[in-house]
Amino acid sequence: MVDLSGADLSGVDRPPSLVDRAKAIILTPKDEWLKIGREPTSQGDILKSYVLPLAAIGPVASLIGGQVFGYGAFGVSFRPSLVGAIVSALIQYGVVIAGVFLLAFIADFLAPKFNGQSNRLNAFKLVAYASTAAWLSQVFGLIPAIGFFSILGLYTIYLFYVGVGPMMKVPEDKAAGYTAVTFLCALVGGFILSLIIAPITLLFAGLSGGAITQSDGDISGKVTIPGGGSVDLDKIQQATKQMEDAANGKSPPIAPDRMKALLPETIGAYQRSATESVSAGAMGSTAQGTYTAGDKSFVLKIADMSALGALSGLGAAMGVEQSKEDADGYEKTYSVNGQLQNESWNKTTNSGKFGTTINNRFMIEAEGSAGSIDELKQAVSSIDHDDLADLVG
Repeated sequence: MVDLSGADLSGVDRPPSLVDRAKAIILTPKDEWLKIGREPTSQGDILKSYVLPLAAIGPVASLIGGQVFGYGAFGVSFRPSLVGAIVSALIQYGVVIAGVFLLAFIADFLAPKFNGQSNRLNAFKLVAYASTAAWLSQVFGLIPAIGFFSILGLYTIYLFYVGVGPMMKVPEDKAAGYTAVTFLCALVGGFILSLIIAPITLLFAGLSGGAITQSDGDISGKVTIPGGGSVDLDKIQQATKQMEDAANGKSPPIAPDRMKALLPETIGAYQRSATESVSAGAMGSTAQGTYTAGDKSFVLKIADMSALGALSGLGAAMGVEQSKEDADGYEKTYSVNGQLQNESWNKTTNSGKFGTTINNRFMIEAEGSAGSIDELKQAVSSIDHDDLADLVG
């Protein structure tokens, strides 16, 4: 067989229909992974014909189930408003899609560490098709009372394990370790996302107002939450787009030596006594300096978080905040101009930490002993934000 470009495609497997593929990957995964490896499909084709339809099962099922059956526990039940439920479903859908790109990004990066081969397309295939079980199991969300059956989606881990050999060429004796480390990274990201996404349904159940506009399938605007605060839908879309771009190699991490050049020689009375830089390949990079003045010493770090920086964007968009205080000191996380900041101070040890995100990609953080939290804030402000942004260009 010859395609229109003249290439001989005889003996090359053509992708089956969505239903046939889903059935085969669930029932005969070992044979199906071999077929998938031979298929001349692109990432875009897989996204449009397989990921987008199946990833919609969870959000749609939850939307319908919540409207028909409502949610409840301990004899109390409620139904979220239709507009609020739709917005929540859209947010959930966007995060799921972004998660596919992020996990594929991680899988591709880790493969060579386990004697496998880096292959971005195969990593995307691995994550997309292995996720079949998780997505199909979300149909139980149609009836919230039996939603716990979605645990059957854990079969996805087995599908991933079976596929790492054919797709990423990871040796059989290292497949289990590769799978475990990949999903451990995914769990860390998933935990952060769950803290952000889990309350969404409840928050929007009493949707009180806000202006929402839609153009070419994009949702924008702000939604006000009863009791104060709002959710910025534009920032949510920007964050998920950032994760997708990073996974596609459109925004490679900055070389750590370029960031190290931004570390000042002195910060007030503190002198720079050491520097260090680390590159984690496509996962990001860091540069840091140690600053000392008498018995005080802290580390000033600049990190390019690459795709993971989008998580901070989601947190800021959702208005994530926390604070705690006791006799020894305090710790708090908050958002300033759409960027997450974190600070803590221990009055007993005269030590603490202050960090801020920049453009939902970079993090600048100072941590250690100092005269006050203000000295750590001064250290962070010594890094020019414009110079940091210029590194991207």
